[in-house]
Amino acid sequence: MWTYADSRDAIADALRLSRAMTFKAAVAGLPQGGGKGVIMRGMGDPPLDPERRRGALLDFADTVDMLDGRYMTAEDVGTSDSDMTVIAENTRHITGLAVERGSSGDPSPWTALGVEEAVRVACERVWGTGDLAERSIAVVGLGRVGGALARNLAAAGARLVVADVDEGKRRLADELGADWTDPAAALLADVDVLAPCALGADLNADTVPALRCRAIAGAANNQLADESVAQQLTERGILWAPDFVANAGGIINISVELEPEGYAPDRAEERVRAVGGTLRTIFDEAEAAGTTPLAAAMTLADRRLAEASAPPRAASLGAPPA
Repeated sequence: MWTYADSRDAIADALRLSRAMTFKAAVAGLPQGGGKGVIMRGMGDPPLDPERRRGALLDFADTVDMLDGRYMTAEDVGTSDSDMTVIAENTRHITGLAVERGSSGDPSPWTALGVEEAVRVACERVWGTGDLAERSIAVVGLGRVGGALARNLAAAGARLVVADVDEGKRRLADELGADWTDPAAALLADVDVLAPCALGADLNADTVPALRCRAIAGAANNQLADESVAQQLTERGILWAPDFVANAGGIINISVELEPEGYAPDRAEERVRAVGGTLRTIFDEAEAAGTTPLAAAMTLADRRLAEASAPPRAASLGAPPA
């Protein structure tokens, strides 16, 4: 649920996000595709009162239900646990409900865990160790995922610079002993690692030349304004963890919920931590091919999508018995 200038912007965003979700599922090796639903609010529209919000959520649920399982929804930007409970009134094609209901709960801590693994692997590649003690990291965006990531990084001993458009998030900065600043300043902070965890397109032709970090790994989707930015980052010697690899923890956790044996947090944690291994493979392949991590990740995604869409091979038939 987000605010857009007009419906064309909402459709474009849904297409960008669904494309990223498809690549995310493919790179993570999940037996599912990728999609994204958008509930649009117009610029200047008054805040939704509880009754109108509930109506919008139920209308969205009806749309999901018409797809009869070809699309399943879950919590994301602009929605909450309670919103998912409302949607569940009109469709069973929903994931990430409360653990007490046999579901996997809020996916954001799992997304944060996967991003933490990506940060560690990026540090390992740049500095030879994934130890985050005294590593300086800027977390831009302290929503559910960014806030959880900041807590994880602080617990690991990192020195944090944090920012959010919501001044109320400054309380978390004080709690963690982090330096507080505004998002524009945090993006260009003199730190080891930048973790973009708000909206996308912050990495562009204007910001990349001014970056002062050595590595980037964050939870935001569509971090690059366009794919050419990946080459600009490489030319500047900045290692970028492709966003659809680093932020796959939430969908990986949800995929465990859909397995025949049912949801198990231990199994989910093992799968989410595998984000680090996937990222090592991508960095290795990018280095071997002399290309960018984005190109290596896209090659991996394309290969897995091709494998998934290939028709099954016919069984080989031997000679009949004598």
